[in-house]
Amino acid sequence: MKFIIGNWKMNGNMDEKESLLSAISGIKTKNKVVLCLPYTLLYGENFGISIGAQDVSNHDKGSFTGDISASMLKDANIQYVIVGHSDRRLYHNETNELVKEKATIAIKNGIIPIVCVGETIEEKNSGHTTSVIKKMLLESIPKDGEYIIAYEPRWAIGSGLTPTNNEIVTAVKTIFDNLPNPMPILYGGSVNQDNALDIATIPYIDGLLIGGASLKSETFLPIIKSIN
Repeated sequence: MKFIIGNWKMNGNMDEKESLLSAISGIKTKNKVVLCLPYTLLYGENFGISIGAQDVSNHDKGSFTGDISASMLKDANIQYVIVGHSDRRLYHNETNELVKEKATIAIKNGIIPIVCVGETIEEKNSGHTTSVIKKMLLESIPKDGEYIIAYEPRWAIGSGLTPTNNEIVTAVKTIFDNLPNPMPILYGGSVNQDNALDIATIPYIDGLLIGGASLKSETFLPIIKSIN
């Protein structure tokens, strides 16, 4: 079984959500399809498809205006949550320590965190990809519980660029070797219907984290079908 996880980021409305989920529900697949949506779209009909959130507070409750807690996500029957996405690390200055706190509180509330790690283009060009990944894992992953790791080279997000297969193998093998216990490892970064199957069959990869291509049926459904 592979994970096929869509991340809508700050896009979409209820009609678009229901249309896509309805279409996905008509596909027979042995894989686990998850759609990570903005907070405003977490409720409502999910057509039997697993729903995830894109972020969670590191606090359970209190005076944190605009934040959403893990217990609130649990109340909405959310099963997965992305933490430490490169967007959050870049635009909200999230640290490894904060990501770990978010992942830990998600697990405490019965939600599986998808912990994102990956290097910048400067770190890649200076040959520090492996050391960056090791440091992010050491400081970001929770001590106990079930989680998913998503390798997303930050320079590949939304750029249309993807690492070579050898670069992906090196990165995910580093992740595999540095996890205290075996956990699913995903790849994310400019995944589309043309490269999805090739990437999904790379050793050590248990699925994909898909951004823009998950927004529409015509680009997301072919990915789901190709990995069957």
